Amino acid sequence: MERAPHARGRDRPLILFAGDVHGQFGHLDAAVRDLRPQAIVLLGDIQAPLPLAEIAAPWEAHGTEAWFIPGNHDSGSEAHWRHLESLKGRNLHGRVMSVAGVRIAGLGGVFRGEVGDPRQAARYASYRAYAAALRGRDHRRASEPGPLRDAAVGGRLLKHLSTIFPEEYEALLGQQADILVTHEAPSCHPYGFPAIDALAKALSVNSLFHGHHHDCRDYRAWDQALGFRAYGVGLRGLLDQDGVLRRAGEKDRERGR
Repeated sequence: MERAPHARGRDRPLILFAGDVHGQFGHLDAAVRDLRPQAIVLLGDIQAPLPLAEIAAPWEAHGTEAWFIPGNHDSGSEAHWRHLESLKGRNLHGRVMSVAGVRIAGLGGVFRGEVGDPRQAARYASYRAYAAALRGRDHRRASEPGPLRDAAVGGRLLKHLSTIFPEEYEALLGQQADILVTHEAPSCHPYGFPAIDALAKALSVNSLFHGHHHDCRDYRAWDQALGFRAYGVGLRGLLDQDGVLRRAGEKDRERGR
């Protein structure tokens, strides 16, 4: 059953959910200055050009906590991933945390077919199982580039730092949250996944916010079927925890949404 949304009160904390920023943060600086939120949650594809802790320091000085989940582009370079690690204590991926008094669960990254489409039986339950399979298939000479000799961080291939493995998804099952933030979309998006719906229901959330697709669609017709409110946040767009648009995404403005 869908739970009723919280009533907005004068003293209620403001949380902003930020769509993919892809290395640009000026609009977030302005939001902190003008709206004074208690927290900003970045929905992946951050591509921070500097350590995220450094970028977020002025926000924190104004009383705005920075939280995030990674997106697929964040594992496109080692520098981008290292910059996120500067604020790794605020990474929501795979856990439920209290953010401005609201329990928020996070699932960053994307589903990748080489690991397993969640609409089918998983090919590999964990990165460890995936790596073991690669080692078994990799018979090339040590001097040749192979899948386990590509760039790696913390013993994990760079690309797969942003891959959702079943064990990471399953770690959230059985927990409770008010809001779920994901990079992938739920099934109400044309490129979404029922597995995201199932996770939101298992967590008993009121609402879900996602990035990745750079668009802000009207999902209201899906509310009853989903059992929670779903919100896509556009490219460099901002929504608050009630789904109120605080900044239109750049592509949404182009499309007249």
